[in-house]
Amino acid sequence: MESLLTGVLSFIVAFTFASFVEYWVHRWMHKPLKFGERHRDHHRRNEGQGVLWEFRDYIKGTFLMMFPPFLISIPIGLGWMIGAIAYAAFSSYAHQLQHENPTKCFWMEMPVHYVHHKYNMWHHNFGLGVDWWDHIFGTYKAVDWLTEDETSQPERGQWQLRWW
Repeated sequence: MESLLTGVLSFIVAFTFASFVEYWVHRWMHKPLKFGERHRDHHRRNEGQGVLWEFRDYIKGTFLMMFPPFLISIPIGLGWMIGAIAYAAFSSYAHQLQHENPTKCFWMEMPVHYVHHKYNMWHHNFGLGVDWWDHIFGTYKAVDWLTEDETSQPERGQWQLRWW
């Protein structure tokens, strides 16, 4: 039972930490560095690359960070790895959903990444999967985002999006 609790706590910490890292990496991509070149192209095109390709990029970027917790214990390592992979999958889905069908992003009052793109907010709304860190670090900027553009779109389910 103790191992299960340890694994669950490790999962929660990894999921939360992954969202924190994602927020800061995305924020860093908006600095005038070579690092942000690909991201600027993403803003010009204003489209996601597909859930599976986003997921691949998230895993590639964090792969090495998944293994050190195994040096502490197997339950901590498993919880950490599953939490990190779960957040990568969730965030990949959330990112694509906000590009294609933002009204289905039910877990946030305002789909921050969609608004970040729609209003060219280079200094606000950096969250992809969650908006927690934007609220905490003062980069959340609420706007009246639900306009005729969004309401006139044909009705689609939350799973109808580009997967690859």
